[in-house]
Amino acid sequence: MHGVRETRGERGGGAEGGGSSSREPYASGAAPLRVLHVSSGNLYGGVETLLRTLALTCADREGGAVHAFALCFEGRIAEELRAVGAPLTLLGPAKVSRPWRVWEARRSLGALLQREAFDAVVCHAAWPQALFGPVARAAGVPLIFFQHDALSGSHWVERWARVTSPDLALCNSRYTASTLSSVYPRTPFSVLHPPVRDGGPGLTASERASLRGELGADAAEVVIVQASRMQEWKGQRLLLEALGRLRQVPRWKAWLAGGAQRPEEVAYEEGLKAQASALGLGDRVRFLGQRSDVPRLLRAAEVHCQPNTGPEPFGLAFVEALYAGLPVVTTALGGPLELVDASCGVLVPPEPEALAQALRALIGDEAARRRLGGNGPSRARALSDPAEFLEGVEDAVRSVLRGAAP
Repeated sequence: MHGVRETRGERGGGAEGGGSSSREPYASGAAPLRVLHVSSGNLYGGVETLLRTLALTCADREGGAVHAFALCFEGRIAEELRAVGAPLTLLGPAKVSRPWRVWEARRSLGALLQREAFDAVVCHAAWPQALFGPVARAAGVPLIFFQHDALSGSHWVERWARVTSPDLALCNSRYTASTLSSVYPRTPFSVLHPPVRDGGPGLTASERASLRGELGADAAEVVIVQASRMQEWKGQRLLLEALGRLRQVPRWKAWLAGGAQRPEEVAYEEGLKAQASALGLGDRVRFLGQRSDVPRLLRAAEVHCQPNTGPEPFGLAFVEALYAGLPVVTTALGGPLELVDASCGVLVPPEPEALAQALRALIGDEAARRRLGGNGPSRARALSDPAEFLEGVEDAVRSVLRGAAP
């Protein structure tokens, strides 16, 4: 299996508590696997990016397992799945504050599982696991929990999800796997890094110059880019504090891409703009909002910096930057510790002065930028090759069907 394979725990039994499936063990030569991925679909972040990549990877290959998708809400990810011809079912807008909506969505999933034969249901994150894990159990379909976030066991959604133990957990990093036992102490697991697609060929010189000019950077300036959700723990505030220490350093610009999706994110973004102005960075920092061309932005920049102030569960954005050939500067917290090393980037403590020093060094050293960036694509492929991820998921399903830990 792609990624770091580890196992732990034992399989239990019972309709709610977890355990073995009533399905027949997998046999070689059997019909292709059919796997249903369940998610919410109302936001767009790492989970949705994974689902899109999974669908694109399936579309690129001929034959093999069928990966279908079930979402609660219409939105960007539903549109993207349809665009690549992925099998998609909308379960209905389930909201815990409206219990009848939850029951309607559960009935929709139950009907889908009766109508179509799936070898496994994969619930992506605690919320779908809490709502829909019992439906898979009642239908006798093996249940896999894909762990996208660190777990504490204290959040009400996690306590609800704990009621239905999965047959297997797929954890997106060793860091998140270290927290699985707070919710599922007896569940076997594997670490499977999420898939990230190569962003494609680099920009031509004229395309690069045009995009940089559009965003206020000339050919001689070093562009520092961050593309992430507008959430405080993603470190935009820390980045601005560090850049404030570099006001006297010439020839750099910063691009912050990512649109606010919730009211608190709108307020946070407004605060960031005020902070940039107060630091005297108004003409050097550009807020780009939501962008659909992040791979192009990365290929038009020189340095990627997302200095998280809290542990990142994995860090798709870091792998995307590695594919783009950018040196990565981030904080030594969580999943990025498994992604970024001295061959491709710089890890610093979550402090503005340490971050400023790392950025200052790269701004002034083109050779270092080229050396670190040149190692990025091979590092990215080793970490998150989509074809290997797909194989890893399918191997995990087969292991559950055989009744054996992966």
